[in-house]
Amino acid sequence: MPRITNIALYRFAPLADLKPLREHLTAVCRDGNLKGTILLSTEGVNLFVAGQRGDIDRLLTELEAVPGLENLQPKFSDSDDQPFTRMLVKIKKEIIPFGVPGIDPARDPAPKLSPRELKELLDAGRPVTLLDTRNQFEVELGTFKNALPIGIAHFREFPEAVGRLPEEMKRQPVVMFCTGGIRCEKAGPFMRREGFEHVYQLDGGILKYFEECGGDHYEGECFVFDKRVGLEASLEQSGKGLCFACQTPLTSDELADGRYVEGVSCLHCFRSSEEIHSREMAEHQTAIVRVTSPLPGSVPYENVRPISVPADMAGRPLLDFLGGILKHVPPEDWRTAIAAGRLLNANHDPVTADRVVREGELYFHRQPMASEPDVNADVHILHEDEAIIVLNKPAPLPVHPCGRFNKNSLQMILREVYAPQRPRPSHRLDANTTGVMVFTRTSQFAKLVQPQFERGTVEKHYLARVQGHPSEDVFTCDAPIRDLAGEVGSRGVDPENGLPARTDFCVRQRFADGTALLDVRPHTGRTNQIRVHLWHLDFPIVGDPMYLRGDRLGETQTLAVGDPPLCLHAARLTFTHPVTNERVSYEATAPSWAEENPTAEPMERPASA
Repeated sequence: MPRITNIALYRFAPLADLKPLREHLTAVCRDGNLKGTILLSTEGVNLFVAGQRGDIDRLLTELEAVPGLENLQPKFSDSDDQPFTRMLVKIKKEIIPFGVPGIDPARDPAPKLSPRELKELLDAGRPVTLLDTRNQFEVELGTFKNALPIGIAHFREFPEAVGRLPEEMKRQPVVMFCTGGIRCEKAGPFMRREGFEHVYQLDGGILKYFEECGGDHYEGECFVFDKRVGLEASLEQSGKGLCFACQTPLTSDELADGRYVEGVSCLHCFRSSEEIHSREMAEHQTAIVRVTSPLPGSVPYENVRPISVPADMAGRPLLDFLGGILKHVPPEDWRTAIAAGRLLNANHDPVTADRVVREGELYFHRQPMASEPDVNADVHILHEDEAIIVLNKPAPLPVHPCGRFNKNSLQMILREVYAPQRPRPSHRLDANTTGVMVFTRTSQFAKLVQPQFERGTVEKHYLARVQGHPSEDVFTCDAPIRDLAGEVGSRGVDPENGLPARTDFCVRQRFADGTALLDVRPHTGRTNQIRVHLWHLDFPIVGDPMYLRGDRLGETQTLAVGDPPLCLHAARLTFTHPVTNERVSYEATAPSWAEENPTAEPMERPASA
């Protein structure tokens, strides 16, 4: 099979009518089955193309017929295989991205040295600085002996890098070079403008030097931007590979390394899944701080909240329905909202107070310039992978949008941080409760984790500090808990109609202030279960604003930032991972109120009544 001819060329020349030219060259390349890239700009042309020699010659003939592109001087090389996968003809602002206005190589070029002139200069040992203008990953594959790399990752960084060069270089002879010369066409005039007095560019770049002078004074290979990756001084392919993920040239041994996956990674940039998740977790932790500074719901905004009609509310007037489903909002507030046209139907039309609601209907409450109460957004990520996110939830912080809270809720914060994913909570934690919380990253994983909580196969361990000293060190409460909410959303024990509930308790320490620290293990997951059971036993949790001692109920459900904390903490969760199917356990550091005091005098257990 005939060998493939590769050409590289550029020409700085004013070009016009670029779109017709692009269409014409595209047709020529298509007819000749050529592959590669041609960049067209008002400043000229730059191309790397490969194919059969006859088809290459026809392309050159068509190019040289364009005014300004006469007598092109392409650089030729051969390869056994086609180094390009497709043919692109593009119109660009620049044929080599530089980003500095006023640089016109066609009108103000830097003086050039031919390859033979440079070789003679180096043979004679004349003092000169060889400046490699290429990207660092290209330099690492090979460069001229004693050359000074400019130290950039992209040619657009060149102007800034020039500012870091020693001041004395401005008075010394400098010969700059690149692969084929095009970068030096812009770098040379720029350096002259910056005060470098004796700047020259290697005409035709490294490839032309190889063609005319071989590998004298050069170490290694020349990087090229195609599948060949590296060329020897003979202009033959070197056998190197390239990691397209990190742009590192690779030896044959490195290509055989198990960490090399084409287009994905190599041994230089490979990261284990643990390393990847660790890096992503750090990025997400930073994003939480960014998203919550300031708190998103504390900045006034127009909040439109949906309200759906459940079956047990159907047939009621709108005002009665609203008062029944959102009891924390005074009726007068609803009357004001309706009168102001801020209660809307599914078509976003205002509704009246006497409207009778139907099951399944959707209404919207528009709250202009609403702001939400502040929350504690000091959320810490304990673990994350492709399936789950495990957090240490602070308090007060609602998990779901509810009541007065929307953007200032954990779920909405995580949706902002993990967008476009929409993390879903697998279980509940009260707004005032701290500790381990599990979210899933997709609905598929939610179907594997959430049922574990519903079936009771998740092991949940809490810490609670309670008022009073239990008489027994180990005890259980299995009082049924009412399903329907009472005043201010409260629950209570209902021996006849309540849902089955069981919680085990173990006293860790009794304190002199009349409180005790308990290990708590709920076996069911009723709303407010731990709080209700301890309230029922007359050991309400310290700081609980609702379930008070003496069988009393408070007037509020949620604490404010700065209030004394509810001393209930989800310390550990153990469940089956949805991907590995292994049991995993996650712990959250206990708050200061849960710290045992080893120097405190132990309290005697109260005598049983």
